[in-house]
This record gives sequence, C-alpha cells and structure tokens, in this order.
Amino acid sequence: MRIGILQAGHAPDVLIEQNGDYGVLFEKFLGGLGFDFDIYSVVDMEFPASTGDAGGWLITGSRHGCYDNLPFIAPLEDLVRDIWSQALPLVGICFGHQIIAQALGGKVKKFRGGWSVGLTEYVFEGEKISLNAWHQDQVTCLPNHATVTGSSEFCKNAFVSYGDKIFTLQAHPEFDNMFLKGLIEHRGPGLVPPELLDQARTNLVQSNESFVIKRKIATLFKSSKVDS
Repeated sequence: MRIGILQAGHAPDVLIEQNGDYGVLFEKFLGGLGFDFDIYSVVDMEFPASTGDAGGWLITGSRHGCYDNLPFIAPLEDLVRDIWSQALPLVGICFGHQIIAQALGGKVKKFRGGWSVGLTEYVFEGEKISLNAWHQDQVTCLPNHATVTGSSEFCKNAFVSYGDKIFTLQAHPEFDNMFLKGLIEHRGPGLVPPELLDQARTNLVQSNESFVIKRKIATLFKSSKVDS
C-alpha cells in the first residue's frame, strides 16, 4: 500500500542532516510494515495531483500554526476535506491533528496553559501510555463528527477519531529521544520556557510507548479496502 506523507513543516537544519526531515521520520517509523511512501512537501506548496495518488495519507507536524496566514494552509484544508469525502484513511500528527480538525469544522488556538514538551502521560483507549510531545497549540473545539479517544491532564482532545477512516493525535510518536534532544537544543531555546526544557531533558532517559501508536496507524491503513 502506498502512503502519501504530507509534510507540513521542516525540522531544524542540523536535525535534517542527522535524521532526515519530518517525512523521513515517518518513513522510518512505519518502515517494515509493508508500506511504500511518497513525500509531498506541502509547506513548500508541493501537493499531490489527486487523492488517488496514494491509498492512505498522513499529515506531519509543523512549527507553523494552522491559523497562520500561509499559502499552503487553505489547499491543505481542501485536500483534507477531499480525503474525508472519499473515505480514504488519513492520519494527523500534532499540526496534522490540528489542521484536520480545523478543516472539518473545529477550532485550534494557542493554549493558555502554555507548552507540553517531552515525555507526557496520556490515557488512550482506556490505557495509560507515555509519548513525546512538542506543542503549544491545541484543538479547542471539535467538529461534530469527531470522537475523543484519549487525553492528558494538559490536553483534553489529545486523540481523535472520525469514523473508522481518520485518526489523529497531538503527541509525536515518530520522535525518538535523540530527535527530541535535538529539538530541545536547537529549537527550544527562546521559544519554550527553560524549566520545561530542563524537565524534558531529565525525562530523556525514559522510554515511551510509541509502538502502540505505530500499531494503531498500521491497522488503520491496512484495514482500508483502497490500495495504491
């Protein structure tokens, strides 16, 4: 099955040199599961010709807000609505989680409580899991057809499903601890409060349950009858 990765932002240059950009992180994260990948840098206005170019779609994270007045936002929202209307499988991570909600009628804002950075405990589908997070924006109002499937004390709408074809989450299962360490060092200073960065550094020695989300995403894609 071919998965189209819609890359909505870029990692810091030094991390791209070491690990690849956000699209590559997902190729690695979902590698070995029988998928082929095409990466479209939508943040640079590189869009697929049609939704039929892949059997499933994934929208990455981004440093941008989905409420920002940037050229790629509106066409990406249109693409989300097209994918939804055609009942194709779609996954959204962080910014992807937010832009899908916004495109389908929800609201996204900067959270007054500030940032969530580093290892974070969630309750997802009734079980506690820990995942790496990196966000200030949150989905504050859900579309009518959305169902919350997980949350944290900090983020009420952390995991959302739209029927059986769309799954989105606020956390970053594709961020391993080394990549998160790079963000702490190269993107965090001057952006994230120092005490949150210090706490995130302390938690880098702990593991997380990203495999739970990998399994969820793989199941969503493989359960689809659409192949490409």
